[in-house]
Amino acid sequence: MSDIRLLSPEIARQIAAGEVVSRPLDAVRELVDNALDAGATRIEIELEGGGLRLLRVRDNGVGIPEDQVSLAPLRHATSKLESVERVTTLGFRGEALWALAQAGRLTLLTRPAAQLGAVQLEAHQGSVTVRRVSAPAGTSVSITELFGHLPARLRTQAAPAAEVREVVTLLSRYVLHHPVLHWRLTVDGEPRLQHAPGDVRGAVGSVYGPLSANRVLKLDAQAGTLRLEGVLSRPELTRPRRDRMHFSVNGRPVLAPPELEKAVIDGYAELLPAGQAPLCVLNLTLPPEDVNPNVHPAKAHVALADLPALAEHVQHLVSQALSTHPLAGQIPALRMPAPTTGLTNAAPAAGNSTFPALRPLGVLSELYLLAEGDAGAGDLWIVDVHAAHERVLYERLTRELEATAPLELPEPELLHLTPGQLSRLHERDAELRGWGLDIEPFGAGLARLRSLPAAFAALSVPRLHELIVETALGDAPDPRRDLLGRLACAPALKAGRVTLENGSASLVALMACDQPWACPHGRPTVLRLSERDLAHAFGRRSARDVARGRDVSEAKVEREEAG
Repeated sequence: MSDIRLLSPEIARQIAAGEVVSRPLDAVRELVDNALDAGATRIEIELEGGGLRLLRVRDNGVGIPEDQVSLAPLRHATSKLESVERVTTLGFRGEALWALAQAGRLTLLTRPAAQLGAVQLEAHQGSVTVRRVSAPAGTSVSITELFGHLPARLRTQAAPAAEVREVVTLLSRYVLHHPVLHWRLTVDGEPRLQHAPGDVRGAVGSVYGPLSANRVLKLDAQAGTLRLEGVLSRPELTRPRRDRMHFSVNGRPVLAPPELEKAVIDGYAELLPAGQAPLCVLNLTLPPEDVNPNVHPAKAHVALADLPALAEHVQHLVSQALSTHPLAGQIPALRMPAPTTGLTNAAPAAGNSTFPALRPLGVLSELYLLAEGDAGAGDLWIVDVHAAHERVLYERLTRELEATAPLELPEPELLHLTPGQLSRLHERDAELRGWGLDIEPFGAGLARLRSLPAAFAALSVPRLHELIVETALGDAPDPRRDLLGRLACAPALKAGRVTLENGSASLVALMACDQPWACPHGRPTVLRLSERDLAHAFGRRSARDVARGRDVSEAKVEREEAG
């Protein structure tokens, strides 16, 4: 090994620039952050050759005053940072323009709206020239020949198509979190991403299409110092991956800590099937002193003060927001049930304010209850009576579990536990005792069941004690919810046992539930076929359509004849 020596200024500059800008994606992120900090309402990005040949970001922000332009490409020169303990802007290190000038040829064209004439700065490594020119208000930053003088780094760059894909993904996130701006990405002269100013739902439409945009619910709530706003997808719009869960903190798109992702999923509770994740775009606004963005070179992660409490607030606000929306899914295809007789009415019960009053019509396949919506809508509703009864029993067991004392068994029951179950027993002992479930280790892979919640004792469930222990000591992330769901499932009405009478009774009880839209396992309890879709399927106009005096089929014939 050779002797320790100081690196030359040229090599030190190249290494440090590589920390900030190692690929075109980094340059786009830094320049977009600068544009947002400048208050831009319109941001346009151009790429050629994947950003290696040309990368340009143009905005209509406040611009840089003429007397400060020459300072812009200097390292750690910034107008944004006052204290590292209280960062209020997206950019703050003062390294972006300096690093870009080291990695490629930088051209900066800028003019504040009140300034006569613009200034153009050109910089490459240590060479800087400044001259006056004419240009519109705002700032345009161009980088050409990125890494052109660094052949080793240039050879390790991704293919242009791969880099463009990453840039599109990045800018899509900015669109979702800053939907009130005009965005445009052009790749080799062709538009690749465009968004006109709108709300978050419109941004979801620009990024994921109108179908997704029509299935999101708005959220805007406050808890302590946290303000949470954005959109959440309806329960029927889910994915097996979390790649469409998007978070920003104080306007900065970030890769959220797993605790926040879990908090959102837990906020859905039984509305989401196991292993599924929603689409969400959530903007968290927090006091700047509770956020440290200087923990990642690309600022993709932030450190958050008191993350457990923050996650708890997020879960509560998500759950609260979902409870204010009717969440019945749309029936995917039209099915004509057979006529029924002997129809009866079920009296509405007080419960979730978003659940409609329904009038039972009949039973299909001895499992589904057909019901009619209130007079103002007239939609056809189909109730999965098993799922509805599960929900009713689940909420009843939950209330009883919290309200009743544990029941001591006359004779403790001896149980055989696996090593994994014994390990989880030690981890969860205090939690289980809080339910009223006392399982005592007895040595050599054995344990004794001494007490169980009184709410469970009277259940007609085969192998009740074994089921309770297996579930309570299972590997589910929420054993309490999993146990209550399994205990509610066993006695719930099954296919072949549903009648108009017990189905109607289950509907009345469902209407009184706090969360009537899903069973404990995340399956929907009801589906809805709108009267308008039904009418259109028959070629007629709906009673709620704006058009009057003719059927849809008649209007179609007239249009064809006119054409």
